[in-house]
This record gives sequence, structure tokens and C-alpha cells, in this order.
Amino acid sequence: MAEIITQPLSSHCGIVAATIGMFDGVHRGHLWLIEQLRSWAAARGLKSAVVTFRDHPQNVLRPDDGLQLIMPLSCRLDLIAATGIDYIVLMDFTSELSRLDSSGFMRLLRDDYATAAILMGFNHRFGHNRNEQLADYVRHGSELGIEVARAEEYLAQYAPISSSIIRRLLLSGDVAEAGNKLGRRFSLTGSVAHGFARGRDIGFPTANVVLPATNLIVPRNGVYAVWATLPDGSRHAAMANIGTRPTFADGSQRSIEVHIIGFDGNLYDSGITVEFVQRLRDERPMSSIDELKRQLTADLALTCKILNSQ
Repeated sequence: MAEIITQPLSSHCGIVAATIGMFDGVHRGHLWLIEQLRSWAAARGLKSAVVTFRDHPQNVLRPDDGLQLIMPLSCRLDLIAATGIDYIVLMDFTSELSRLDSSGFMRLLRDDYATAAILMGFNHRFGHNRNEQLADYVRHGSELGIEVARAEEYLAQYAPISSSIIRRLLLSGDVAEAGNKLGRRFSLTGSVAHGFARGRDIGFPTANVVLPATNLIVPRNGVYAVWATLPDGSRHAAMANIGTRPTFADGSQRSIEVHIIGFDGNLYDSGITVEFVQRLRDERPMSSIDELKRQLTADLALTCKILNSQ
């Protein structure tokens, strides 16, 4: 398991080959880069390290943009660690750090984090001057005693892939294609809280899922076929509604409501992970409760068909 480094490694001079990035989503392209890094480091007799940040640089420099992340930090670190990397260097991205040029940042990695080599992502840039090209990074590295190379571009299944593309897919509701590019289904993990209890009143009880942070991306409003995993590890077919419950006019507060098929237990205050498989339809107001029940019955049948085919 990877060792998470949050303090300088000054006593371990020149032992690390590193790659740098946010790695939000830890998608197929990220995994391809880390696989290359591990081989590249091993060929040089070096340990491998992923250098990443607690929060997205954009949220530090332009907080009003409200960039939403694909996953929380804990999940990101777990997935990076699972690749077999030796170290994860976890840094706080600060305004002071943002003012470093690429040479200054490379010097920081050399002096504080024992970096002897850097493998750059195919389209990655770092440092204050984002107009620099690979030759500039190689020149800076040569002056600092750091080998610099660029990884091969990811051109395999579902390319092109980037965190930005995946965010756009999720915001459009295309959770299936987002999952293809991630290499796993997009999921949200939260806790079950008391809601409006509208679903139970009409025979479709739901778990009201509250997320641990407000900066996590939530797919477009609508109804989805999903899998729900409970704290005991059991995995259940389910359908989820994301939206504002327009039929009941409960207000504008957005919620994530999950109906677990065939489940009748008490989940309040427990954790739940929701894996999104496919979008079924838009959320829309119904003319009556009876119409809503008919629509939910049809949604349930389609959900079972989709999940049974998985």
C-alpha cells in the first residue's frame, strides 16, 4: 500500500520518480499514466510517487467558479494507492505555491520530496507559466539534475478521456459513458437522513442520501437505474431520483432519493454508496399521485430489466 507523504523527505535524497496532477476521478487515462510511471521508475531503480493536491487548484485560485469534483479526497487517495504506487505526495495547493514557476516547483520537489525524475502526463503543464513546452521542462530539469520525460498519450478504449469530459457527461446525465471513461461506475457515498417521506406514502419508500461535501458533482436531475451498497456490504438493485420532487411542490431543495428494491429495513443515519448504471428519464411533474405511481411502476420494471442484464 502506498505511503502518504505530507512532510518533506529531505533525508531520502534522489529516490523518487514522480508524476504530478489532481487525478480527480482516477480514470482510465490516469491509470495508464501511473502504470507507465511505475515501469519508468523501476527501470531507473527509483521509487514511484504521485504528487497530488488536497483541493483542486482552480478552487483555490478561483473559488467563485464552484468547480465540482468527481470524488472526495479519501476515495481519490484509496484508488491511487491501489495502483501499487510507492508514495503519494499530498500537498496543499496555496496561492504561494501557485506563484512558483515550473523550475521553482521542480526544485521544491527535488529538495523536499527526493525527486530525481519527473514523468509528465501527455497534456499536463505545471508552474506559473503554462505556455511552456516539454523542451522547457527538460531544460529546467537538466539544470536541476532532474530527468524529465513525457508519458505516452492514452489512445485505448473510450479515448479521449479527461476529468473535464467526465464532469460534462455527468452534468448531462450520461452516467453510462462517464462510467466507461472512469473504468468503473460513477458512484456517490453519503449517509441516509430523514426526508419528506413522500415515497413511503405511495408505496415506493426511499433513502434520502446526504453527501459529505457540497463540492461533489451530482448527475443531472432525473431517474436512474443504480446499485446501492449498504454498510453490511450487501448490494441491492435500486432506482434513484435526483431533483426537487415537482409533483409534490416541496420547494426547490435538490435531493437524492434512492428506492432499494425489495428492501424494508431502517437505514437512517447509516452509510450508503450509490453506483449509477443508466439514466431512465427526466424528472417531471405528474398530474396526479396515481399517474406518478404508474410512472414509478414503469421505471421499476425498466430498472430491473437494465440491472438484470448487467
